[in-house]
Amino acid sequence: MLKLVLPKGSLEKATLELFAAADLTVNRSSSVDYKASIDDPRIESVRILRPQEIPMYVAEGRFDLGITGRDWIEETSSDVVSLGELQYSKATSRPICMVVAVAGDSPINRVEDLPAGVRVSTEYPEVTRRFFEEKGIDADIRLSYGATEAKIPDIVDCIVEITETGRALKAAGLKVIDQILQSYTELVANPACYEDPDKQHAMHQVRTLLQGVLEARGKVLVKLNVGSADLDKIIELVPSMKAPTVSKLHGDGGYAVETVVAKREINILIPALKDAGASDIIELPLSKIVH
Repeated sequence: MLKLVLPKGSLEKATLELFAAADLTVNRSSSVDYKASIDDPRIESVRILRPQEIPMYVAEGRFDLGITGRDWIEETSSDVVSLGELQYSKATSRPICMVVAVAGDSPINRVEDLPAGVRVSTEYPEVTRRFFEEKGIDADIRLSYGATEAKIPDIVDCIVEITETGRALKAAGLKVIDQILQSYTELVANPACYEDPDKQHAMHQVRTLLQGVLEARGKVLVKLNVGSADLDKIIELVPSMKAPTVSKLHGDGGYAVETVVAKREINILIPALKDAGASDIIELPLSKIVH
């Protein structure tokens, strides 16, 4: 039913891992094969292409559904329907940021202080052009084919580059003087295909599976038993998405409590629950959380 396109390159590994966790495993003959398949009746075909191209191809109807970054949607000005952010990236769950950077020892600390004719290197010439036009700065924008941060200061005066952690820019001796946009990975659809009720329904089902995996990341299920006298103390301790589930045990055995908590808090929470009277505490991994 759906022709799907996934990103190759820096997002490829994280995207394939996400789909596998969502029980939508991508099958291909080798790691360099651009054609793939998913054993799911909603997915007709899968291609793996550069994220720079995906917004245009989805907008043109070559694919019904795709994953790309907000940065490339803005750069290509592609007419696509966003089904929402998928909050993952190459190394973290944080967005990437498109920033303006100059040499670390430059006296320039604001974009507004850049001189007319400033030389700018970037892989995002259209976004950069619009940004500098909005700032009223006449800029000489040059397309970069990579290693953009290496071109300061002898080739260009500043760069527009994406960063996830900022480490690469710091290592290159650069400082950030402005941010143009934040970009998460997005699930995008062709507008015409999205108007088809069956395809739209399938798209939202795929999104539900992917979002369920992302929602479950970093969370665990905690189950425990507690006597009636200590129940209130336990309820005060346990966080939850809404309210913890509390069930009365058979006879006078007290209560069973279960809740979802952040994995990073579990080393503090479990001993505190034990101290408050909980017993039979179980920590379980989560695959998906669907609201």
